[in-house]
Amino acid sequence: MATELSGELSGADILIEALTDLGVEVVFGYPGGAVLPIYDAIFRQDRIRHILVRQEGGAVHAAEGYARSTGKPGVVLVTSGPGATNAVTGIADALMDSIPIVIITGQVPTALIGSDAFQECDTIGITRHCTKHNYLVKDPAKLGDVIHEAFHIATSGRPGPVVIDLPKDVQVATAAYRKPGNALPHRGYRPQVDAEPALIEAAVEMMAAAERPILYTGGGIINAGPHASKMLQELQRLTGAPVTSTLMGLGCFPASHPAFLGMLGMHGTYEANYAMHGADLVVCLGARFDDRVTGRLDAFSPRSKKIHVDIDRSSINKTVRVDLPIVADVGRAMEDMAGLWRERGHQAQDLSAWWHDIEGWRARKCLSYPESRTEIMPQHAIQRLYAATHARTPIITTEVGQHQMWSAQHFGFEQPNKWLTSGGLGTMGYGLPAAIGAQIGNPDALVIDIAGEASIMMNIQEMSTATQYRLPVKVFILNNEYMGMVRQWQELTYSSRYSESYSDSLPDFVKLAEAYGWKGIRISARDELDDGIAAMLDHDGPVMVDCRVAKLANCFPMIPSGAAHTDMILHVSEVEGDMDDEAKALV
Repeated sequence: MATELSGELSGADILIEALTDLGVEVVFGYPGGAVLPIYDAIFRQDRIRHILVRQEGGAVHAAEGYARSTGKPGVVLVTSGPGATNAVTGIADALMDSIPIVIITGQVPTALIGSDAFQECDTIGITRHCTKHNYLVKDPAKLGDVIHEAFHIATSGRPGPVVIDLPKDVQVATAAYRKPGNALPHRGYRPQVDAEPALIEAAVEMMAAAERPILYTGGGIINAGPHASKMLQELQRLTGAPVTSTLMGLGCFPASHPAFLGMLGMHGTYEANYAMHGADLVVCLGARFDDRVTGRLDAFSPRSKKIHVDIDRSSINKTVRVDLPIVADVGRAMEDMAGLWRERGHQAQDLSAWWHDIEGWRARKCLSYPESRTEIMPQHAIQRLYAATHARTPIITTEVGQHQMWSAQHFGFEQPNKWLTSGGLGTMGYGLPAAIGAQIGNPDALVIDIAGEASIMMNIQEMSTATQYRLPVKVFILNNEYMGMVRQWQELTYSSRYSESYSDSLPDFVKLAEAYGWKGIRISARDELDDGIAAMLDHDGPVMVDCRVAKLANCFPMIPSGAAHTDMILHVSEVEGDMDDEAKALV
C-alpha cells in the first residue's frame, strides 16, 4: 500500500523525502543555478549527508567507489549543462562496469527546454546510450514514483546508472508525495533472477562429466553480493575445478586459494590463459567474454563446451557462442548447481592430469620480473605494499595504466568489494575520487589509491575534498614519469617512438600534498621503500606517496591485441621490433 504524506511538498522536498525513504545516506555533488532549490532543501534537513566534490566527474567516480565498496547505490547531484556533461564519463564508466548509481541532473525550466537557454543541454539525449535508463520529469506529482523506480532499475538485474533530469520549475512546484509500500518496477523491466531448472540440471551434468573444466568468473559475482562469492567457493570445492577471474572479478575467489590461477586475458597469467585455451568445459559465471579476455575470437578456448550464466540476457552469445546459456542471478544459479550436485551424489572427475598440466604452466613463473639493486621495480613496490597492508584487508582503488595491471597481478584479494578499478571504459582519473567515495562509505577502513603520475593528474583537484572531510585516504603513486601503458605500446609496436607519452612538467607531489594539508612522502631508492610505506600507514590523515620507480619497466605477461591466448609475451626477448638498449635492460 502506498502512503501519502499530508499536504503538498515542493519537488525538491519530494526528492529529499524519496531519497530518505530509500535509505540514502550520502549524496556526492556540486551546486549550480539549476539545482539551487534542491540544495536549499538539503540545507534544511539533516538526514542526508552531502559531499562537495571539486568537479562533477569526481562526484560520479566517488559515487562509484561508494557503491562498489558498500553494496549500496551511489547518488550524484549536479547542475544542468556543464554539470551534466562533466558527469558523462563517470556515467559511461558505471554502465560498462555495472555499477548502481542514480544521477540527478538539474535542467532549465520546462518552458525554456529547446531554446538554447543558459546552461541548457539535451541531457536525456546525451546520456541515452550511457545509462541503463533515464528520465525527464515534467510533473512534480510523478517525481516520487520516478525516483523509487529509478533506484529499482539501478540496483536490480544487471546494475547500472540511471539519470533523472529535473527542470528547475519542477523543483519548486508542489505536489503530494506518495510513499510507496513496495518497489515500483518499470512496466517493461522484469529481470530474470531464477534459472530454469532444466538448464541447471544440464549444467551440473556437463560439469560432472568434464575432465578439463575451468570456472571463468567476473564482476557479476561481486555484484550479486557476498553470498555469491561463498557459492563460488562451494562450487569449486565440489567440482575441484580451477578458477580464473577477469579484472573486475578479482576478490570474488580468494587469491591465496590453491585453485586460483590468477587473472586471465591480456595481462593475465600464463597458467590462466593456457588453462582457458586447453579446457574441455568453460563455465562463465558473471562475466561477458570481453575482448581483453578472449583475444582472437576464432582461437578462444577452441575445444571447450561453454556454459554462460549471466543476469543480462543481452550479454549471452554477444561475442562468443555458448552451448548452454543460463539467464539468472549468478549467485542463485550457483546455489542451485551446488544443491543439485549434492542431491545427485556427484563426485568430481579425477582431475589429476589436468592439474598436472596447470602446475607445469605455473612453473613458468610468468609474474617474475628483473630485479634492480638500485632502482625500485614497480612490481616490487606493489608486493611490499601488499605485505605491509594485507592483514588490514584494505580497499584498493587504482587509476588506469601499467600500475593498474601490476596491482591486479601482484596485490592478492581475498574478499569481494576490496578492489575498485575502471575496467570496461578504462577511465584515467578514477582512483582518487573512488577512494574518497569508498572512505566515506567505510570510514574505519584503510583505503589506498594505487596511482600513476599521469592518471592522478586527471582528478587531482579531489585532494581538496579529502581535506575538507578529513578523509584519511592514501595515494601511492608509482611515478615513472611516463604515461606508462601508452609508452609500452609505443615501444613494442612503434619502434620506441614515444609520441607525447612523457609526463613533462610534473608537480612536486610532496609539496602539492602539503599545500592541500596532506602528508607528503617521497621514496626514491629501494632501501627506502618499507620505511616509506610504514610512514604512510602510521599517519592518521591523508597521505600522498611519490614512489619513484624504474622509468622503462614494462607490464608482462601480455597478449598482443588480436592475438590468441597461446601467443603470450612473457619477456621482452620475445618481442619483435626495435627497442633501445635502456628499454631492453629494464624489461
